[in-house]
Amino acid sequence: MSEMSDAIRELMAEKGLSEESVKLIVENTIKAAFKSAYGQDQNCIVKFTDNLDVEVYARKVILDGVYDPTIEIELEEAKEYFGEDCEVGDEVDIKIDPKTFERSAISTGKSRARQNLNENFKKNLYNEFKSKVGEVIIGYYQREQNGNIYVNLGKVDGVLPVRNQNPRESFGTDDRIKAYVTDIKEVGNGIQVILSRAAPEFVKSLLSVEVPEISDGKVQIYKVVREAGYRTKVAVYSDNDSIDPVGSCVGPKGMRINNVIRELEGEKIDVLKYDTDPRVFIKNALSPAEVIKVLITDVEKKEALAIVADSQFSLAIGKTGQNVRLANKLCDWMIDVKRESEVADMDLSEIDTRKAAEQLFAPVQEQEEVEYEFVSQLPGVDASDAEILKAAGYDDFASFVEAEDDGSLYKVEGLTEEKIHALKDIVLQFVEIEDVDETDDAEVESEEEYFCPECGAKITLDMTKCPNCGAEFEFEEN
Repeated sequence: MSEMSDAIRELMAEKGLSEESVKLIVENTIKAAFKSAYGQDQNCIVKFTDNLDVEVYARKVILDGVYDPTIEIELEEAKEYFGEDCEVGDEVDIKIDPKTFERSAISTGKSRARQNLNENFKKNLYNEFKSKVGEVIIGYYQREQNGNIYVNLGKVDGVLPVRNQNPRESFGTDDRIKAYVTDIKEVGNGIQVILSRAAPEFVKSLLSVEVPEISDGKVQIYKVVREAGYRTKVAVYSDNDSIDPVGSCVGPKGMRINNVIRELEGEKIDVLKYDTDPRVFIKNALSPAEVIKVLITDVEKKEALAIVADSQFSLAIGKTGQNVRLANKLCDWMIDVKRESEVADMDLSEIDTRKAAEQLFAPVQEQEEVEYEFVSQLPGVDASDAEILKAAGYDDFASFVEAEDDGSLYKVEGLTEEKIHALKDIVLQFVEIEDVDETDDAEVESEEEYFCPECGAKITLDMTKCPNCGAEFEFEEN
């Protein structure tokens, strides 16, 4: 069956299937045709030669008196095939030419083959593209339907739903489309790749490609927030003090960030430095506006007041409140922006003190005492620093303080001296650390004093007579 070996090689090349997968498909196809011809396939044996030719056999039991010729063969007939050594009860394989199968049997086999091919092809495609979730992929505009854009990705189609599109972008026939893979779905006989050009992760992936310091881990992206088509804010940092994380992302003469902006059709991108101090971070997050001062008005509710010059107020707020809205999302704080003239009559130095006093003298029922067990639970502790503390085993307060005292905390990779000091300030703000000296119980307990009932002189438990007045007494056991 040289045609069959040729067909197997074609399938392997065309569908990208392994030799074993194709052999299994061919075997199932032949067995389906065999079952259609003979009513069952339990005794159908399919063998492959070294050059991928296929041989088909029917395994039969030798009997003296046959009832079912599909699975049984007469002794005399078996001797004609295999010689006089055959005996009743032996199993023999009778070679069959599949070309002798009826047309209906062949049609059944082909149908099974198509089904198996589609299932295998679909499974292989799913596994191939499942690994691409979270990556940027390139395809070409194919068509648009109900606002959704379908993208030709080669073996499969991708779809760019309306909700995942940049509202300022438009595409035409054969336009090149770069997009972020968010999900893979099985549809019909294939799969569909869900794409996005509006996700914050898309910008993060683009930056990782353009900025070598990000791809090699020297610069970290803390967070990306975005209103697609209008503005994106990216907070970056580096554990290496000699590296400027913002400058690395912007690149020489703005070349790196401009490449990303060009891909996003001119969307504005603010790259700013992340800081563990929320006041500094909020100030940076409100860029391009210049902030005069940031005051924390409520730590638990994460509320802050940002003061800007009157001329900077519109820039800080942004069109339709976009700039401050993105800053809120980036910092995870509620930021109230005020003009300098609005707070001119306020004593800003007393804001934190007054807030603390209000909380101190608030009705008891309105105060909720929060108990913290670990450093990572404290407000203001950065998530990445919390993970480092957990991994190092210094997340509980006792271990943290001990490690800071003996210097081992400063040896933890990823924790700079500046970060450790900031963490210590937060711990001291929320947790009272007490030094407890181990003391013998007998020394801790103060001795109780006893006096004579007659003259009032001081006596002890081992006395039976007062040394002052001579009165006799007896102590009762408790």
